[in-house]
Amino acid sequence: MAGIYDTEDLEAVRLQTRRFVEEKVVPRAAQWEEAGSVPRDVILEMGEIGFFGLRVPEEDGGVGLGHLASVVFAEELGRSTFGGFAITVLVHTDLAMPYLVRFGNREQKERWLPGMLTGEVLTAIAVTEPDAGSDVAAIRTTARRDGDGYVLNGSKLFITNGVSADLVFVAARTNPDVKPSRGISIFAVPKDTPGFRVSRALEKLGWRSSDTAELVFEDCWVAADQLIGQPDRGFYYIMENFQNERLAIASMALGEALKAIELTVEYTRQRRAFGEPLWSKQAIRHRLAGRLAEVEAGRQLARHAAWLLDNAEDATREVSMLKAYAGELVNRVLYDCVQFHGGMGYMEESTIERMYRDVRIHSIGGGATEVMLDEIAKRMTG
Repeated sequence: MAGIYDTEDLEAVRLQTRRFVEEKVVPRAAQWEEAGSVPRDVILEMGEIGFFGLRVPEEDGGVGLGHLASVVFAEELGRSTFGGFAITVLVHTDLAMPYLVRFGNREQKERWLPGMLTGEVLTAIAVTEPDAGSDVAAIRTTARRDGDGYVLNGSKLFITNGVSADLVFVAARTNPDVKPSRGISIFAVPKDTPGFRVSRALEKLGWRSSDTAELVFEDCWVAADQLIGQPDRGFYYIMENFQNERLAIASMALGEALKAIELTVEYTRQRRAFGEPLWSKQAIRHRLAGRLAEVEAGRQLARHAAWLLDNAEDATREVSMLKAYAGELVNRVLYDCVQFHGGMGYMEESTIERMYRDVRIHSIGGGATEVMLDEIAKRMTG
């Protein structure tokens, strides 16, 4: 899709990501679904190529591209048809790493960032709890000051990369005596820290090649130099990175939708019923054509939102629109694609069946549709 947002750098990102997906992911990823995680050798290879540094400034060892690079990268990962693989990567690059890149100090970057860029240090972000998701101010995990460090107590739920991550950025309440949004901090916690454990790995409807976990912190002591940014500013860091997170997840969903339509066009051209290909049925052609138009509209919105962010504009409204739109659209697209695959679309051997399960999360995770619509509504008056 050529357009005003495209550059040679972004086209190079697209082509290189697509080549990697086709050569290194698609032939093997069915095995990862069975194993429940993406092998570390794949992560390391992606790091060696430089995928993890797309959004990292050049002075920190990265490529120095902007939000538009995340859109292109996420779309191509979505086109892999393996949502678990795509989200494993995007949690590392666009959901977790930005906390260090944007808010960490020089010493912290020197300590952890090189490993993140190579894939030797895989990351996760731990905000969600049993009673707190998009409502970040409601988190209950605490971090009590103790000498030259903090003691963490609490639990986190639905944490993507929670089992395999080497370093987790944890949101915890450091000041219980102020307004809830003003007393939260972010800590970088290595997986081998005493008092930090994976309580259980969680089985899911989709994203089966992505590990998801419940994490527990029991008198988990971390040094003060593991505090990311300023104390009690974590809520605002999370709100800032939500735009980055939602842009990437929505773009992944649009990539999945586009690929599903392509697969379904190919199938309906080959599959015959009542003596002719399904593609000859106008109802099918028109439905897929309409869905494609909707997907392309979403891709343009994604690029506009990314352009606003790259130009330091407030894009909360546009990103919320995109997340709500893409999360619902990809589910409608996959519903139609399963329908037009007929019985084969219901079989586990079908790519479309797996994608149908994978995309259900897009209207829930990263900010549910209802939450996104409320964000839009807040910005509709004055």
